Amino acid sequence: MSTTAGDTGLGQTVVRRTPLHGGCIALVARLDLVDGRSVVEKRSRPGTATDLSLEGWMLRFLAERSDLPVPEVLEASPDRLLMSYVPHDVGGPSAAAEVDAAEKLAALHGVRGQRFGLERDTLIGPLPQPNGELTSWVDFFRERRLLAMTRLAGDAGRLPEGFASRLEQLAGRLDHLLAEPASPALLHGDVWSGNLLFRGERVAAFVDPAVYFGHPEIELAFTTLFGPFGETFYAAYAERAGIAPGFFADRAALYNLYPLLVHAHLFGSGYLAPIDRTLRRHGL
Repeated sequence: MSTTAGDTGLGQTVVRRTPLHGGCIALVARLDLVDGRSVVEKRSRPGTATDLSLEGWMLRFLAERSDLPVPEVLEASPDRLLMSYVPHDVGGPSAAAEVDAAEKLAALHGVRGQRFGLERDTLIGPLPQPNGELTSWVDFFRERRLLAMTRLAGDAGRLPEGFASRLEQLAGRLDHLLAEPASPALLHGDVWSGNLLFRGERVAAFVDPAVYFGHPEIELAFTTLFGPFGETFYAAYAERAGIAPGFFADRAALYNLYPLLVHAHLFGSGYLAPIDRTLRRHGL
């Protein structure tokens, strides 16, 4: 399929358009240009109000503030995002790529901020992610993550009767269950197998961010939920940045309440069982 040069915004004719997996918020395609380059185009799905310029802003934020590999943003508007195409392999990471991912995430988490949150709200998938800044991580996770998504999922009719009150009770106990990190760390915010591109023995790019400053443990917890890493990654990360005792046994499940609520909101009741198990474990 061809289109005119004006349609690309790059002064080049598109000689081939190939659909790519783009999640639930956008239509994504690889555009092969007449000059031999390839770019990725995202367009908002019909009927959605997703602002793709926000994703462009987050990718540029990561590129400016860190060494994390991300696609270059070529154009960003509310309904269209144009990025460099990153060549990558099909499938999960090799052991060497897991070590590379650990090194890159540890370095990202070494970028420090003054407060938890961000100067503007962002998105997690297509859902709003409030980032109003706070000086306490536990307060931030309780108010901006756990309770905010509980309310959003509840208002959408995605939570059974009594679920929200149980989550609110757990939120009231977080001061005794979670600890404050030494300082706010820069997070990608949505690290899972669908948002990493691997190439040989390295991570070629991290895509689809949901950026903010927080506790690295919430980022690590998300990877235990949807992959793609194994013991090699966690050992390499612990060697470089440390993982405090009790994370895997206790805190990961608490942090994963947030992405599970996101998925329950978007995809239905199949994601409620692990939330229920965590609540029951805490006597709720």
